[in-house]
Amino acid sequence: MDDARWYEEAVFYELLPRGFFDSNADGIGDFQGLRQKLDYLQWLGIDCVWLLPFYPSPLHDGGYDISDFLTVAPDIGNIDDLVALVEDAHRRGIRIISDLVMNHTSDQHPWFIASRSSKTDPKRDWYIWRDGKLDKDGKMGPPNNWHSVFGGSAWQFDATTGQYYYHRFFVQQPDLNWRNPVVEKAMYDQMRFWLDRGVAGFSLDSIDTLLEDPALGDEDYR
Repeated sequence: MDDARWYEEAVFYELLPRGFFDSNADGIGDFQGLRQKLDYLQWLGIDCVWLLPFYPSPLHDGGYDISDFLTVAPDIGNIDDLVALVEDAHRRGIRIISDLVMNHTSDQHPWFIASRSSKTDPKRDWYIWRDGKLDKDGKMGPPNNWHSVFGGSAWQFDATTGQYYYHRFFVQQPDLNWRNPVVEKAMYDQMRFWLDRGVAGFSLDSIDTLLEDPALGDEDYR
Protein backbone atom coordinates (compact mmCIF):
# COMPACT_ATOMS: atom_id res chain seq x y z
CA MET A 1 0.00 0.00 0.00
CA ASP A 2 2.90 2.33 -0.74
CA ASP A 3 2.01 3.46 -4.27
CA ALA A 4 1.58 7.25 -4.16
CA ARG A 5 -0.72 7.14 -7.22
CA TRP A 6 -2.85 4.24 -6.02
CA TYR A 7 -6.09 6.20 -6.40
CA GLU A 8 -5.81 6.43 -10.20
CA GLU A 9 -6.93 2.82 -10.68
CA ALA A 10 -8.57 2.08 -7.34
CA VAL A 11 -12.14 0.85 -6.95
CA PHE A 12 -13.90 3.14 -4.44
CA TYR A 13 -16.94 2.33 -2.33
CA GLU A 14 -18.69 5.48 -1.11
CA LEU A 15 -20.86 5.13 1.97
CA LEU A 16 -22.61 7.12 4.67
CA PRO A 17 -21.57 5.52 8.00
CA ARG A 18 -24.92 6.34 9.62
CA GLY A 19 -26.74 4.49 6.86
CA PHE A 20 -24.50 1.49 6.24
CA PHE A 21 -24.67 -1.17 8.96
CA ASP A 22 -25.99 -0.89 12.51
CA SER A 23 -24.05 -3.05 14.98
CA ASN A 24 -25.99 -2.22 18.16
CA ALA A 25 -29.62 -2.06 16.97
CA ASP A 26 -30.05 1.65 17.69
CA GLY A 27 -31.16 2.36 14.13
CA ILE A 28 -27.94 4.15 13.15
CA GLY A 29 -25.03 2.72 11.21
CA ASP A 30 -21.68 2.85 12.96
CA PHE A 31 -17.98 2.08 12.61
CA GLN A 32 -18.32 -1.25 14.40
CA GLY A 33 -20.91 -2.27 11.86
CA LEU A 34 -18.64 -1.24 9.00
CA ARG A 35 -15.81 -3.32 10.49
CA GLN A 36 -18.12 -6.32 10.41
CA LYS A 37 -18.64 -5.88 6.68
CA LEU A 38 -15.01 -5.46 5.61
CA ASP A 39 -14.71 -9.08 4.46
CA TYR A 40 -17.70 -8.51 2.18
CA LEU A 41 -16.16 -5.32 0.78
CA GLN A 42 -12.91 -7.18 0.19
CA TRP A 43 -14.83 -9.91 -1.63
CA LEU A 44 -16.39 -7.23 -3.84
CA GLY A 45 -12.90 -6.11 -4.86
CA ILE A 46 -13.00 -2.74 -3.12
CA ASP A 47 -9.67 -0.92 -2.87
CA CYS A 48 -10.84 2.07 -0.85
CA VAL A 49 -13.81 2.96 1.33
CA TRP A 50 -14.86 6.59 0.99
CA LEU A 51 -16.55 7.72 4.21
CA LEU A 52 -19.11 10.50 3.97
CA PRO A 53 -19.11 12.85 6.99
CA PHE A 54 -18.85 11.08 10.34
CA TYR A 55 -18.20 14.18 12.45
CA PRO A 56 -20.53 15.67 15.09
CA SER A 57 -23.24 17.67 13.34
CA PRO A 58 -26.74 19.09 13.88
CA LEU A 59 -27.53 17.32 10.58
CA HIS A 60 -29.15 20.24 8.82
CA ASP A 61 -27.31 19.06 5.68
CA GLY A 62 -26.71 15.36 6.14
CA GLY A 63 -23.58 15.86 8.21
CA TYR A 64 -21.98 18.45 5.94
CA ASP A 65 -22.62 21.04 8.65
CA ILE A 66 -19.76 20.01 10.92
CA SER A 67 -19.65 21.20 14.52
CA ASP A 68 -16.29 19.59 15.41
CA PHE A 69 -13.64 18.55 12.89
CA LEU A 70 -11.53 16.64 15.40
CA THR A 71 -13.76 13.84 16.63
CA VAL A 72 -16.41 11.31 15.64
CA ALA A 73 -20.16 11.69 16.15
CA PRO A 74 -21.01 9.61 19.25
CA ASP A 75 -23.79 7.69 17.49
CA ILE A 76 -21.22 6.46 14.94
CA GLY A 77 -18.41 5.64 17.35
CA ASN A 78 -15.23 7.29 18.54
CA ILE A 79 -11.69 7.93 17.36
CA ASP A 80 -10.49 4.54 18.62
CA ASP A 81 -13.22 2.88 16.56
CA LEU A 82 -12.02 4.74 13.47
CA VAL A 83 -8.41 3.73 14.07
CA ALA A 84 -9.49 0.11 14.51
CA LEU A 85 -11.49 0.35 11.28
CA VAL A 86 -8.47 1.71 9.41
CA GLU A 87 -6.23 -1.05 10.76
CA ASP A 88 -8.74 -3.82 9.94
CA ALA A 89 -9.20 -2.40 6.45
CA HIS A 90 -5.45 -2.18 5.83
CA ARG A 91 -5.06 -5.86 6.71
CA ARG A 92 -7.42 -6.55 3.83
CA GLY A 93 -5.66 -4.21 1.43
CA ILE A 94 -8.38 -1.56 1.71
CA ARG A 95 -7.69 2.11 2.31
CA ILE A 96 -10.02 4.55 4.08
CA ILE A 97 -10.55 8.13 2.91
CA SER A 98 -12.79 10.76 4.44
CA ASP A 99 -15.15 13.30 2.95
CA LEU A 100 -14.06 16.68 4.26
CA VAL A 101 -15.83 20.02 4.14
CA MET A 102 -13.34 22.88 3.78
CA ASN A 103 -15.71 25.70 2.81
CA HIS A 104 -17.80 26.09 5.95
CA THR A 105 -18.69 24.85 9.41
CA SER A 106 -21.94 24.40 11.29
CA ASP A 107 -23.26 27.50 13.00
CA GLN A 108 -22.92 25.35 16.15
CA HIS A 109 -19.15 25.01 15.75
CA PRO A 110 -17.29 26.69 18.65
CA TRP A 111 -15.40 28.80 16.12
CA PHE A 112 -18.61 30.37 14.82
CA ILE A 113 -20.19 30.69 18.25
CA ALA A 114 -17.15 32.77 19.23
CA SER A 115 -17.12 34.67 15.93
CA ARG A 116 -20.73 35.81 16.21
CA SER A 117 -20.42 36.78 19.87
CA SER A 118 -18.64 40.10 19.28
CA LYS A 119 -17.01 42.20 16.58
CA THR A 120 -13.85 42.17 18.67
CA ASP A 121 -13.70 38.43 19.33
CA PRO A 122 -10.39 36.89 18.13
CA LYS A 123 -12.33 34.57 15.83
CA ARG A 124 -14.48 37.30 14.27
CA ASP A 125 -12.40 37.25 11.09
CA TRP A 126 -12.59 33.47 10.82
CA TYR A 127 -15.87 33.98 8.94
CA ILE A 128 -17.12 36.54 6.42
CA TRP A 129 -18.98 39.39 8.10
CA ARG A 130 -20.16 42.60 6.44
CA ASP A 131 -22.42 45.56 7.13
CA GLY A 132 -25.72 45.72 5.32
CA LYS A 133 -26.42 48.11 2.45
CA LEU A 134 -29.28 50.54 1.81
CA ASP A 135 -31.41 49.66 -1.19
CA LYS A 136 -32.99 52.18 -3.57
CA ASP A 137 -35.93 52.60 -1.17
CA GLY A 138 -33.65 53.39 1.74
CA LYS A 139 -34.19 50.05 3.45
CA MET A 140 -31.27 48.16 4.96
CA GLY A 141 -30.58 44.82 3.29
CA PRO A 142 -27.79 42.35 2.56
CA PRO A 143 -24.35 43.59 1.44
CA ASN A 144 -25.01 42.47 -2.16
CA ASN A 145 -27.31 40.31 -4.26
CA TRP A 146 -25.47 37.01 -3.94
CA HIS A 147 -27.72 33.98 -3.62
CA SER A 148 -27.32 30.79 -1.64
CA VAL A 149 -27.11 27.52 -3.58
CA PHE A 150 -30.32 26.50 -1.82
CA GLY A 151 -32.22 29.69 -2.60
CA GLY A 152 -32.60 33.14 -1.11
CA SER A 153 -29.89 35.53 -0.06
CA ALA A 154 -26.44 34.16 0.77
CA TRP A 155 -26.30 36.65 3.65
CA GLN A 156 -27.89 36.15 7.05
CA PHE A 157 -28.46 39.05 9.43
CA ASP A 158 -27.24 38.38 12.96
CA ALA A 159 -28.78 40.64 15.58
CA THR A 160 -26.01 40.10 18.14
CA THR A 161 -23.60 42.38 16.30
CA GLY A 162 -25.86 43.91 13.65
CA GLN A 163 -23.93 42.49 10.70
CA TYR A 164 -24.51 39.85 8.05
CA TYR A 165 -22.55 36.63 7.66
CA TYR A 166 -22.05 34.86 4.33
CA HIS A 167 -23.31 31.32 3.68
CA ARG A 168 -22.90 29.81 0.23
CA PHE A 169 -25.07 26.88 1.28
CA PHE A 170 -27.65 26.61 4.09
CA VAL A 171 -27.97 29.43 6.60
CA GLN A 172 -26.68 26.99 9.24
CA GLN A 173 -23.40 26.67 7.28
CA PRO A 174 -21.43 29.93 7.59
CA ASP A 175 -18.48 30.16 5.20
CA LEU A 176 -14.97 30.19 6.61
CA ASN A 177 -12.73 33.10 5.67
CA TRP A 178 -9.93 31.42 3.74
CA ARG A 179 -8.18 34.77 3.26
CA ASN A 180 -7.29 34.55 6.95
CA PRO A 181 -4.03 32.54 7.27
CA VAL A 182 -5.00 31.42 10.79
CA VAL A 183 -8.11 29.73 9.36
CA GLU A 184 -6.01 28.09 6.66
CA LYS A 185 -3.61 26.70 9.26
CA ALA A 186 -6.44 25.44 11.48
CA MET A 187 -8.01 23.57 8.59
CA TYR A 188 -4.71 22.00 7.52
CA ASP A 189 -4.01 21.01 11.12
CA GLN A 190 -7.24 19.07 11.33
CA MET A 191 -6.40 17.28 8.07
CA ARG A 192 -3.07 16.23 9.57
CA PHE A 193 -4.93 14.99 12.65
CA TRP A 194 -6.84 12.43 10.58
CA LEU A 195 -3.84 11.51 8.44
CA ASP A 196 -1.98 10.71 11.65
CA ARG A 197 -4.77 8.26 12.49
CA GLY A 198 -4.36 6.36 9.26
CA VAL A 199 -6.81 7.97 6.87
CA ALA A 200 -5.29 7.69 3.38
CA GLY A 201 -6.67 10.97 2.03
CA PHE A 202 -9.73 13.13 1.59
CA SER A 203 -12.53 13.91 -0.78
CA LEU A 204 -12.66 17.71 -0.58
CA ASP A 205 -16.28 18.79 -0.62
CA SER A 206 -17.15 22.18 -2.18
CA ILE A 207 -13.47 22.93 -2.75
CA ASP A 208 -14.30 25.28 -5.62
CA THR A 209 -16.15 27.71 -3.31
CA LEU A 210 -13.41 28.56 -0.80
CA LEU A 211 -12.77 32.12 -1.99
CA GLU A 212 -15.19 34.90 -2.87
CA ASP A 213 -14.65 38.24 -4.58
CA PRO A 214 -13.08 40.38 -1.84
CA ALA A 215 -14.68 43.48 -3.35
CA LEU A 216 -18.15 41.94 -2.81
CA GLY A 217 -19.47 43.11 -6.15
CA ASP A 218 -23.11 42.78 -7.16
CA GLU A 219 -22.64 39.91 -9.59
CA ASP A 220 -25.46 37.47 -8.91
CA TYR A 221 -23.80 34.33 -7.49
CA ARG A 222 -26.59 31.81 -7.96
